[in-house]
Amino acid sequence: MSSREDEALAQAAVTALTGQLALAPKPGLPDPRDLDARESRMDHGMLRWSAKALAPGLAAMAAAARRTGEPTPGLRTELGAIGRCTEHSVHLAGGGHRGALWALGLLVAAAALDPRAGARDVAAAAKRIAAHTDRRAPRRPSRGSSVSAKYGAAGARGEARAGFPHVRRALDTLTRARASGATEAQARLDALLTVMSTLQDTELLYTAGPMGLRHVQAGARTVLESGGTATETGAKALASLDADLHARAWSPRGSAGLLAGALFLDSIPVLVPAA
Repeated sequence: MSSREDEALAQAAVTALTGQLALAPKPGLPDPRDLDARESRMDHGMLRWSAKALAPGLAAMAAAARRTGEPTPGLRTELGAIGRCTEHSVHLAGGGHRGALWALGLLVAAAALDPRAGARDVAAAAKRIAAHTDRRAPRRPSRGSSVSAKYGAAGARGEARAGFPHVRRALDTLTRARASGATEAQARLDALLTVMSTLQDTELLYTAGPMGLRHVQAGARTVLESGGTATETGAKALASLDADLHARAWSPRGSAGLLAGALFLDSIPVLVPAA
């Protein structure tokens, strides 16, 4: 793999993230409708702008994986250092995307280890990278890790160490929804709701507690059990959930980041076709 291919992987990840941002309506999450609301305009605009600031860091992660060639403890430590520098760059560009950076960084690095690997093999390689401890990580706990410890939730680290099961479920939903005749936007929204329906989202646990998390999960399941967003009943259920979460100011940000990971893996066969 060349530096050009490292950059292509990074750009594919950024495209996946901006594709997630472009979806609407996303329950409780920023989407293009916010451009019509003066108080939200900068939030969504900044998220779109700052997503581009991820590209250099993601390319550096791909290059580090390519040089190392294996999911070693040293690679995990190097990815952590690059990730912290990238977080700083993203903060200067407007902020956001911390959860997406964690997922996309591991998946980009895993894809760089074997350019011929398919989506599920990439997820498995990311699991092997995440199994190692970042020896240079700050010792102070993050909000996500504190919430994970308090409620026993897997959190972002647990998701990665399990091989991104919610990313894989989102990929399955994309395949089924497309095959059933859903539009691409509808398939992606169904994939998001699939993640929301079972993910122990630490952001939601922090803001809404366990009862709030279960409320959101149940709402996502209602949309899916109504036939998904491609059906009239499912679309009405989605609109109801969207209004509810925005009124409560509950945001399933963890689910959004994992959807971006799924969209990235979904692009892998096109990006680096198997020999």
